[in-house]
Amino acid sequence: MPEFDVVELGPADHLEPGETAPDFTRPLVTDEFWEDRSLAELVDGRTVLVFTPMIGSFVAKYVWSELAERGWLERGERIVGVTASTPYGVSRFLDENDLPVEVFADPTNEVADDYGIAHDLDGMAGVSEPRLAFVALDADRSIETVWVADEWPEFPDYDEVETEFGLD
Repeated sequence: MPEFDVVELGPADHLEPGETAPDFTRPLVTDEFWEDRSLAELVDGRTVLVFTPMIGSFVAKYVWSELAERGWLERGERIVGVTASTPYGVSRFLDENDLPVEVFADPTNEVADDYGIAHDLDGMAGVSEPRLAFVALDADRSIETVWVADEWPEFPDYDEVETEFGLD
C-alpha cells in the first residue's frame, strides 16, 4: 500500500441545510454517453450529490465501490456524482469499474467552489478538487443534510451517513 500524508484541510465554508443548492450545467456522464445537463433539470425528487476528488484517485474508487456494495445505487434516491475530471476520464472510470451511476464532470472545479468544498492541491498551482462530500437535496434543491471531509483522505462513517441521510 502506498504511503501518504494525512492533510488537515481546515474548516470549509460549505452550504448548510435549508439553503438552496446552486444550479449548474456540466456534462453528465453515464456508462453509455454524456451530455450537458443542469442540476435543476436533473433533480425531480430526493437527490444525493456525491462529491469526490479526481475520478482516478483511490478515494473516488473506494467511495463508489462502497456505495455500490451498500446498495445506495439501487435505492429510490437519485445518487449523482460530481468530480473535477473530464468527461473522458469519468466515462473510462465508470466503464472500468462497471458502475451504473451518473457523474457530473467539472474539470474546472467551479461547482465545488460554489458549494464551498473546493480545496487546492499542494504543490500544484491552479489545481483544485472537491473535498469528499455528500449533499442531500429535496425536489426543490433545498439542502437537507451535508457531510464534508475535514482531512485528506477522510471517509465518513457510512452507517452514520446512511442514518443521517435517511438511506438505511
